[in-house]
Formats: sequence, structure tokens, C-alpha cells
Amino acid sequence: MTEKTHDADVAFISALAELLRNNDLTELQVKREYGEDDSLNVRVSRHHNQVVTQVAAAPVAAAPAAAAPAPSAAPAAPSADPASDPGAVTSPMVGTIYMQAEPGAPAFIKVGDSVSEGDTLLIVEAMKTMNHIPAPRSGTVKRILVDDGAAVEYGAPLVILE
Repeated sequence: MTEKTHDADVAFISALAELLRNNDLTELQVKREYGEDDSLNVRVSRHHNQVVTQVAAAPVAAAPAAAAPAPSAAPAAPSADPASDPGAVTSPMVGTIYMQAEPGAPAFIKVGDSVSEGDTLLIVEAMKTMNHIPAPRSGTVKRILVDDGAAVEYGAPLVILE
């Protein structure tokens, strides 16, 4: 890598970090292609007002995508689609569900629990980042539609609050 390319990469990464801060983003990932066998992968993420940057310089060979765990079957809905329920809390991203902060810890919620607005309902892990899913309003947990360790899609219903 030439000094000129190195300086351009440093400026590029700095610009990404600034973009992350200025737009209140939590994560940004970019792949910059220089040629057929030469690229730069950059992932910039922010955790608790701290910016973390991961850089992988190439040659990069295409790696097979890891198979995601199959989503678990949700409990049968009484008669309607849970996503259309007015109390549905949906996933803001694709990821893996965790019902507790760490293995062996008590679950954040269970059916019948009262929650306040902003309380953590569960965690969605996406790209090694743990994203706490807050209660959008106060209420009672009517149904939990996902299992611990299950894969979820964007917009999938997670919990029903009443």
C-alpha cells in the first residue's frame, strides 16, 4: 500500500467516524474496492460515546456466508397476526434475541410483568453489538413471541404489551 493510499484511507476512516457522530448512528460498515484482489473493509461503531473502528485490508477472498440459526416457531396466535396487534413491539433490526443480560441471569420480562416506558424488554444482537430493546410505553406483558437465542427479522413482532 503506498503512502498516498494510506493517507487517503486514514482520511476516509476519519470521515466515516465523523459521519457516525454527526448523524447519531451506532454503526457503519463500508467496503472500498481498489481492484480485483485489493480492498479495504471498515466497520465503525459507537458504544457509550466511544468510537471503535475495525479495519481489514485485503486481498479479500469471498467467504461463504455463515448459516443463520433457523427462527423458532412462535406460539400460535389466537386469530390474528401478532404484528398487527396495537401493542406489538417489533424488532428494529435483523439479529439474535436474548431474553437476559447474560447466561444464567434472570430474564428481563415474563408474561404478566408490568413494565415502564424505557425498560429493557430484551436484547437483539446484531453484528456483535448488543442492542437493548426498550418498552415504547408502560403496560403489562401479554405475550412473548420469541425464544431466547432465536433469529429475528426486521419488523418481526417480539412482545405484545397491553
